[in-house]
Amino acid sequence: MNLKEEKCLIAYFSRAGNNYVNGRIVNLSIGNTEVVAKMIQEMTEADVFQIDPVNSYPEDYMETTEIAQKELGENARPELSAHLDDMDSYDVIFLGYPNWWGTMPMAVFTFLEEYDFSEKTIVPFCTHEGSGLGRSEKDIAKVCPKARLLKGLAIHGACASDAKKDVTDWLSNIL
Repeated sequence: MNLKEEKCLIAYFSRAGNNYVNGRIVNLSIGNTEVVAKMIQEMTEADVFQIDPVNSYPEDYMETTEIAQKELGENARPELSAHLDDMDSYDVIFLGYPNWWGTMPMAVFTFLEEYDFSEKTIVPFCTHEGSGLGRSEKDIAKVCPKARLLKGLAIHGACASDAKKDVTDWLSNIL
């Protein structure tokens, strides 16, 4: 696959504010997944879309994890604040998210269920604090069975700002 010949989109969910990093809570001005999404955008020149729920998550990390766990348990689909008008024009979708409770945040499920990904290539990437991609690749395959799913990249959140080499290597291996 030659990315220069494909119309690419980077769709990502990221959360700034209080986050768990290397065993402690720190305040991030930009979420880790957004940091990685910007690296991918710099390398691919893809369009960017932020997956953002109407009801933002609290700044407090513990409150956010409780809400995220509740949403997962209820199989919730949080309403999104913005939508793409032209998903049909994209061939490749880089899908970014933090690993929450072993998979993607439920807002990412909402995003995936809003569009038809048949014949599209989905390339997942996530940030995490030790759990890698979890079961997110399986969940993407289940929600988008007619999409082509490429091998995902998991970046330890604490290392997101230093992940340029990992992102470059990953992109060169999958494309």
